Amino acid sequence: MHRHGYKGRKFGRETDQRRALLRGLMCSLIKYQAITVTLARAKEMRRGTEKLVTIAKKGGLANRRLLISRLDNLEAADLLMDVIAPQIKRNSGYLRIERTGFRKGDHAEMATISFVDSIDLDLKKEAK
Repeated sequence: MHRHGYKGRKFGRETDQRRALLRGLMCSLIKYQAITVTLARAKEMRRGTEKLVTIAKKGGLANRRLLISRLDNLEAADLLMDVIAPQIKRNSGYLRIERTGFRKGDHAEMATISFVDSIDLDLKKEAK
């Protein structure tokens, strides 16, 4: 049996659990600008998050609704669309993954994922 054509990591979870995990991680990344997770989760999360940032940079109502449906979190979608996306000045490669060592319990490789560009969240308060 070969794995040709299979995309993504399974994380030992069923599809709905895996999607919920990645949605939660993406919302946390948007809210806190940097999070520490296992290396496999960081790599998998980067795929989806960079697509969301590209959608947010385009702007528009349809793209805002698409973000809300993909993230399932209105606050995170608004933060990404109104505050983060306008501050990003590059066309791709929005996220950085830095390896941070190994977890003590199971020796899983850990990584910190963060935005490459510095994001000023004070603009959110000024917009309101």
